[in-house]
Amino acid sequence: MNSELNESLSLFDPKRAPAHVGIIMDGNGRWAEINGFSRAEGHKEGVERVRELIPFSALELELKTLTLYIFSIENWQRPREEIEALMVILEYFLTEEISKLIRDNIKFVTCGDISRLPTHIQDLIQDGKRRTEHCTGMILNAALSYGGRDEIVRAVRKIISSNLPAGEVTETTLANSLDTAGLPDPDLIIRTSGEFRTSNFLLWQSAYSEFYFTKLLWPEFNKLELVRALLDYQRRDRRYGAISDRKP
Repeated sequence: MNSELNESLSLFDPKRAPAHVGIIMDGNGRWAEINGFSRAEGHKEGVERVRELIPFSALELELKTLTLYIFSIENWQRPREEIEALMVILEYFLTEEISKLIRDNIKFVTCGDISRLPTHIQDLIQDGKRRTEHCTGMILNAALSYGGRDEIVRAVRKIISSNLPAGEVTETTLANSLDTAGLPDPDLIIRTSGEFRTSNFLLWQSAYSEFYFTKLLWPEFNKLELVRALLDYQRRDRRYGAISDRKP
């Protein structure tokens, strides 16, 4: 794979890289079932891909912002045993990986209703944010207990509580009230596992995002596949409703 990866990297232009990439990491459970493992083992393998792709995205691809859909608000409906296993994995990541983010100059932020997470996880999240707030490289945005509709509802409540007159509410007002305030909207959203839906991910922010779908399950998604997704993005003509000035 190294030769393929190096060849693909030679075609990648960091100057035309998407400023913000979002990834819907789907397929851990299916990968586990196919390979005869427990769903918890599937999630552990999925974390290995995360650990591999974060520094690669920041240091070699020079991405500015990476949002990973780690735990959706709908995931709270899963069996208690699976949720507990996911919390253990999340605790491990927040305990072991923050020092590596600091080493690689990566700032850690989150989106989602983290108040629903266990208290010790909330404390680890806040500690990770504090320890990386000085980092000036890539921003790693972890979507935790996240749902796009829930985020919009919370943003509207925030605006209402500010007593801003209805006539003064604009798109900018709402954008600045979202969890992702200050971050650019995603240029590219990648979804693994062969599903063709957004699953409540960055609904407001993805209005003009490009989408890339792959049949690969998340534990099968590697550096080469990420570069392929970015090369596909660079071949696209983003018009935002205007007429293309690209020559046929």
